[in-house]
Amino acid sequence: MTTTTESAADAAPAPAGASPPTSGAKGREPRSLGVQNLAGWLFSTPFLVLFSVFMAFPIVATLAMSFTDFGLRNVTDPLSAEFIGFENYTKLFGDEKFLKALFNTAYFVVIGVPLTIGAGLAAAVLLNSGIDRARTLFRVGFYAPVVTSIVAVAVVWTFVLDPSEGLIAGLASEVGLTTPDFLGSEALAMPSLILMAVWRNLGTVMVLFIAGLQAIPADVREAARLDGVGLWQEFRRITVPLLRPTMLYATVITTIGYLNVFEEPFVMTEGGPSNSTLTVSLNMYREGFNFFHMGYASAMAYVLFVVIMGITVLQLRLLKDNTK
Repeated sequence: MTTTTESAADAAPAPAGASPPTSGAKGREPRSLGVQNLAGWLFSTPFLVLFSVFMAFPIVATLAMSFTDFGLRNVTDPLSAEFIGFENYTKLFGDEKFLKALFNTAYFVVIGVPLTIGAGLAAAVLLNSGIDRARTLFRVGFYAPVVTSIVAVAVVWTFVLDPSEGLIAGLASEVGLTTPDFLGSEALAMPSLILMAVWRNLGTVMVLFIAGLQAIPADVREAARLDGVGLWQEFRRITVPLLRPTMLYATVITTIGYLNVFEEPFVMTEGGPSNSTLTVSLNMYREGFNFFHMGYASAMAYVLFVVIMGITVLQLRLLKDNTK
């Protein structure tokens, strides 16, 4: 009886006006918005400091430097650089070497990006449905060059393409053929660099397309097959349209990367022969750190930035309309 009475008393409603008991964290008032904001800023401070010192400040300083004749003599006293306005920018478009580098970079992008997207899509389709055995091994093999140092990859490819002692030359000599000087020929040097870049970067595009393929609903494919749609028609009318968002992203990031191409010509050809592999980034590096024309190199960097931004916006507008 005592137990029943106590249970009933516990279950009885509290008198009107009485506040419910509180205990522990439930009784604490929530933190004010100001305290939360302060905590957020405190946690963000290390990143903000590093970003300001190593990113924001160099970007602003480079922009200011592009309007001056900043050179080696101004390193110890940056404020002694003379303001020359847009002279560096106007000089660029009369510089034959810069125009050659701009053309070479455009050539690299126009040929390299479609090849990389096409090779990555083909590899993704095969690994997603065409290859059943050792699929993981193939995926690792295709992606391994992406995580390998670009310098190491360039050195290996330099050996492979060597006309006297390279791998291709050795295989060709076995069948009595001669090997052209891939990196020493003006006609073959840039295609050789593009081939190496495609081989190295298709792994990234492949992973993106595999993710896109696996996101396509299986019932869509099954319905198409029940309607008698062939493999090619299924790929062209179902797979490719549903992969357009992925293709947009892959195209944009690949284009940006190829517009900034630097390591391949720097290690393998040094911009030669006869500037046939000289790119804007490599030319910028030479002007800034070899000849110490830092103001001129800064102007070159911002021209490249505007080109990248313009091409990216154009790609987003042209390709995004097809993703809706």
